[in-house]
Amino acid sequence: MSDWDAGLEDDEAGAVMRTVSRQLKLWREAAGLTQAEFGAAIGYGEELVSSVERGRRIPRPEYLDGADEVLGAGGKIAALKQDVAEVRYPKKVRDLKKLEADAVELCAYNNSVIHGLLQTEEYARAVLSARRPPFTSDQLEQQVAARVARQEIVNDTTARPVFSFVQCESTLRRPIGGKMVMHRQLELLLDVAEFRNVDLQVLPLSREENSGLDGSFRLLRLKDGTTVGHTEVVHISRVIADPREVQLLDIQYGIIRAQALSPRESTALIEKVLGET
Repeated sequence: MSDWDAGLEDDEAGAVMRTVSRQLKLWREAAGLTQAEFGAAIGYGEELVSSVERGRRIPRPEYLDGADEVLGAGGKIAALKQDVAEVRYPKKVRDLKKLEADAVELCAYNNSVIHGLLQTEEYARAVLSARRPPFTSDQLEQQVAARVARQEIVNDTTARPVFSFVQCESTLRRPIGGKMVMHRQLELLLDVAEFRNVDLQVLPLSREENSGLDGSFRLLRLKDGTTVGHTEVVHISRVIADPREVQLLDIQYGIIRAQALSPRESTALIEKVLGET
């Protein structure tokens, strides 16, 4: 599956693409161009233009830019790029990104890898490359791009929620991707730890008590006052909305934070591991 086809497997993506393809066809016909003429004008073949207009292919940004210019749309077609970019990502990623965008506080505990919002692109690619059965090359790049796109919420200085991350020390010492990848990853953690809206803690392996042995999870406190949980195991991504289950996760996270080092102590430990990497 190429990145032209990615994202068409669910209803939401299909609805967006039907709207985009219809608009492209109407603009082309209004300009009096055949599919072949239009394709030649923007540098694509007639078959691809036909597939886009039938909603079978997702147009790339440069396709929409070219269409906007050739058809004299004055930015109306180019403006569709954001909607199209969203549906290129897998549905579970889009759903999680929406939850994160609606959160005023995001809490996450990870005991296997560095949290996705804190990963460098190289680290993310190494993590996703380890998947079995493996992704195709196109699927891998799609997943990496989706993960990097989600990180905008941490990097956006105008609309940041509050973040609380607890990483098991094992995630700092597991050499995913090799020494250079881990070196850059640890440097990024130190940079993020300086953000005023981020508390980054490490749960040391030396602790006799560890309430996070069941696995990684996250809590999202939303703008409407509700809280939801999220867990991901193997190929299953699950949002937890039942108040009783969410309460248990909330209690568990509070205990994990208490067992972890303080943010300042955690930074010192990350610096120590970085020096050993």
